[in-house]
Parts: sequence; C-alpha cells; structure tokens
Amino acid sequence: MKEPLTEELLQELLESSDPLRFAEKNNIGKRSLPEYLQQLLDEKGLVRSEVVRKASINETFGYQIFMGQRNASRDKILQLAFAMGLTLKEANRLLQAAGANELYCKNRRDAIIIFCLDKGYSLQKTDEELYRFGEETIC
Repeated sequence: MKEPLTEELLQELLESSDPLRFAEKNNIGKRSLPEYLQQLLDEKGLVRSEVVRKASINETFGYQIFMGQRNASRDKILQLAFAMGLTLKEANRLLQAAGANELYCKNRRDAIIIFCLDKGYSLQKTDEELYRFGEETIC
C-alpha cells in the first residue's frame, strides 16, 4: 500500500471533524518497526534473510530486530536501510519507526549518508565515503 503524502494527510486532517477518527483511519502513530520492516519487504519483494546478510548483521540479531524482540541502534537501522535499497524518505520513516533520529542534512555525517542513499550507493561504498571524509562508518 502506497503511503499518502504528508500534505495530503494534513489536508484530510484539517477537513476532518474528529482528529481521533482521522488518526485511526490513517493508522497514525501505530506503526512499529517490525510492521514497517515487513511492509518494506512486501513492497520491494525482498527476503528477510537476504536483507540481514546484505546489512552485515548477525543472523540471530537481525531476526530479533525484524520480530521486535531486540532494539537496534541507529546505525543498525541504517544498515538495514542500505541493504533494502531504501530512498531517503523510506530510510527516515524506518529510523522514526525505530525511535531513532532521522537523517539531518546539517550534520556532516548524516549529509554524507543522505548523499549516498540518494545516489543508491551500497553500504560498503557508503562506509568508504564516510571513512574518506573522516567520519565514523556505519558498520
């Protein structure tokens, strides 16, 4: 299911007579990390085990993240984002679902990561770019 644009949701909210009904109808604030990860797998036709492998995350730990049994650091979430080939918007939604800060272009390290996501760089290439600029790598 394609997610509506923020502007579309805002317009619907402003036209709504009941904010609670709007929130329930649009599933606002109810997306968990495991739910969003599964949604992305389904939308992109990806396999969890392959994503975990590409993300260079321990198989057991990766499974626990997908099942909601373990919390993941911001960098682990970014590893999954790169392994899934996410857009910047999808990566930020994933970070948000995990309770982590979204990528922020005024932060030097985040700016490099944003650039790499936008260019479709692999996780390894992104780590190389971060290293080249003297920033902490993701992995």
